Amino acid sequence: MLAGICASAVATALFAGGPGGAHGYAMRTDARFAPPGAADRSPALTYDRSLVPTASWIEVGQRTARGGATTVRLRVTGMKPGHAYGVHVHQKPCGADPEAAGGHYQHRPSGDPHHVGPHNEVWLDFTADRHGAGAASARHAWGFRRGEASSVVIHAVPGGAGARVACFTVPFGWAVVSG
Repeated sequence: MLAGICASAVATALFAGGPGGAHGYAMRTDARFAPPGAADRSPALTYDRSLVPTASWIEVGQRTARGGATTVRLRVTGMKPGHAYGVHVHQKPCGADPEAAGGHYQHRPSGDPHHVGPHNEVWLDFTADRHGAGAASARHAWGFRRGEASSVVIHAVPGGAGARVACFTVPFGWAVVSG
């Protein structure tokens, strides 16, 4: 692996039980962006190097409590200063084709446009500061369904859509909701 492009991941259960554990789930993962096809196979891919330069950095964390309430946090550095980005959790892992990540993860899947938005999806929009750094977080009373949230996609503009300029494959977890 090339220096500076490596990825790290730390995923642990809160108390016990693994990613689907009865007590919850906590995870933090980070990587440096690389273009698709780079010799160093990073889980973070940049499709537009003017907005997400090679070797810019991303960190995503998740904490899901026993009852299912979930907080997702995002931090980035090395982005285009002053640019406003849209960021969402997507259904599938990243690939060389920006569309590989599929659609937005939705708590209540629907073709209804009223279900598109931060109330039913995880939106992490941010504007990079003058140094190219940014951060965002989202909290929901619900958690992810097993295997249905797999990446964070960075879009060229904030809001519900826009060109996909980067993607980061993330080991999102789920928590068993006790009855």
